Amino acid sequence: MSRAFQFLGSRATIAWSALTFASISAQAQVPTTPDTELPAVNVTDQNDNGSARKTAKSRNSGQQISTPSASASGSSGTQDPGEIAVSPTGTPEPVDQIGSSVTVITSKQIEAQQRRTLPDVLKMVPGLNVVQTGGPGGQTSVFMRGTNSNHTKVLIDGIDVSDPSTPNRTFDFGQMLAMDLERVEVLRGPQSGLYGADALGGVILIYTKRGNGPPKVNTMVEGGSFGTFNQAASVSGGTDRYNYYVNISHFRADDIPVTPKDLLQPGEPRFANRYDNWTYSSKVGVDVTKDVTVNLVARYTDGTIHFTGDSYDPFTHSSFPSPYQSGADVDDFYSRSEVVWRSLGGNLTNYFGINYSNSQTDNIDHVAGNSYYQGDRVKYDWRSVLKIAPGYALVTGAEHQNEQLNGPDVFAGEWNNGVYSELQAEVIHNLFAAANVRYDDNENFGGHTTWRVAPTYLIEATGTKIKGSIGTGFKAPSLSQRFQDYPAFFFYGNPDLKPEENTGYDVGFEQQIFGGCAQFGATYFRNDLTDLIETTYDPTTFISTYANVGKAKTDGVEAFVAADLTTDLRMRADYTYTQATNEDTGGWLLRRPHNKASVALDWTPTDKLLVTGSVLYYGDSLDIDRATFVNEILPSFTVVNVAADYKLTDRLSVYGRIDNLFNEHYEIPDGFLATGIGAYAGIRFTN
Repeated sequence: MSRAFQFLGSRATIAWSALTFASISAQAQVPTTPDTELPAVNVTDQNDNGSARKTAKSRNSGQQISTPSASASGSSGTQDPGEIAVSPTGTPEPVDQIGSSVTVITSKQIEAQQRRTLPDVLKMVPGLNVVQTGGPGGQTSVFMRGTNSNHTKVLIDGIDVSDPSTPNRTFDFGQMLAMDLERVEVLRGPQSGLYGADALGGVILIYTKRGNGPPKVNTMVEGGSFGTFNQAASVSGGTDRYNYYVNISHFRADDIPVTPKDLLQPGEPRFANRYDNWTYSSKVGVDVTKDVTVNLVARYTDGTIHFTGDSYDPFTHSSFPSPYQSGADVDDFYSRSEVVWRSLGGNLTNYFGINYSNSQTDNIDHVAGNSYYQGDRVKYDWRSVLKIAPGYALVTGAEHQNEQLNGPDVFAGEWNNGVYSELQAEVIHNLFAAANVRYDDNENFGGHTTWRVAPTYLIEATGTKIKGSIGTGFKAPSLSQRFQDYPAFFFYGNPDLKPEENTGYDVGFEQQIFGGCAQFGATYFRNDLTDLIETTYDPTTFISTYANVGKAKTDGVEAFVAADLTTDLRMRADYTYTQATNEDTGGWLLRRPHNKASVALDWTPTDKLLVTGSVLYYGDSLDIDRATFVNEILPSFTVVNVAADYKLTDRLSVYGRIDNLFNEHYEIPDGFLATGIGAYAGIRFTN
């Protein structure tokens, strides 16, 4: 979606910017190479993981989404990858020994439900609200536990993918395809003690696939509703000394109805959105010696969207869909180079890395004019994992980051340095804890200290887990918020902005029943956010700018039940209640429904057939009317999806799915139609 639409377009961005906030961040590096049976770049001994913890005890973790027992694409390894998480501590740990709330989504689940974009992968996750302007390719935001859409840090293979050129320094989830994803971890709660700025609400870590075993070729082709035609092809392989994975994915949808007809002017035609995305990714790992490994990761996305923007009527102070189409061409490039050095008999592992990201957006508007924005980031990092003693590990790290914004009439940049340390321990038998502290020094706003503590206790006799966490988070103001001016609109950046801050905690339990065949649990969470960046207006000078004036509180409950109903049928149900309040006005924060619920089913009636189904319910939420800019209530909606995959041979599968089975009509956000019922079918080949 174009920058004009994001900031000063017909949606009256002054209203928008009061709802979302921005930052410049420095992250703690979670490596591209977690040494586990999980997908990773590392090609060395899979037992050399630097972990202080023991093998997972539980059969099913309550923190993960239900994983089908059979799937068209599986993961190798001795342990279900959904039972391990890297994001809470930066090292691979069994999820039943982690105090933080984390959801792990594996490639099995993504393939079983036939999700093709990252927004679709995330919609079922508890505590998340995914808002997409229309169908595929539309600008997409994620609200985690009621915090703002720019309060979630996103890392792809350890690379911070937020865009320094956007007003709120965010990542557009709508531009990421899911064909090459190996796992997604959603870590909820403030995480700046390990990850630095941006992680007020939580962190989403995304790992792409890696190669192993004999050379392998995977291809898929599918088509269906809304002019959809998707393809993907990959080549992968590896030995005990090296591995490689190369993927090309293409997503195309030519006929996506987004604009509601009742918003059109008399006689005005409705233009369908068109979206085209080519994504190229690669991951290579080489053992130079028995103690030194070199890892390389690269990802490039070229996305083009044609959409209907808005025109503003200054006499009625309202907007209406433009009688022409606008466009945006988005080019994102991310890369990481990493050297891993093991010493002290495998008790000390050091990671040395360089990240580079470049995001470019060309906005095409035949009336308002074209524009171009570019954001660049370079980060150098060092990280070590030291096994102190049985049950104890120390993680330490340091990093230096530079980022730049380049746009019409603006060029700005800054550096950030960060150091951090974390202790992981089994304090007593079955009492596990992780505690971290971090200090960031920014060129413009100075120093900032954050921390987090997350204990958990297992009661083996009853199959009970008691968990909790408390920590702090911050989000630095973005380069745009501080240095970008719009004199024609009497809008000016504020170089004196301070970081937004959050103190949050959660406490909960998980209980196994029926010999571990079923689990249920609940977690209470709360966030107290201060110094939120909002737009202010001076009626005497007619000048608008940003200021740290906002306060907000979010709290709620996440509950779940998961069960193996039979040997062939599994289910998981999640419910999230969220109360998100503006502490200054007492009002309900936008786009945070009080109620969200989901149910997922996986059925394998035969070794060759896998059937999945899901039901997603979003309750009423507050939004802004697209035409009049006044607040209004968006009604609740329920979406049902079904999918099936059948193996014709060991190498060839056919599959199909129906999304929005009952053709539910809804808008999220207001004025942008979500896609109705759609049917798709395809074929997959593996050599």
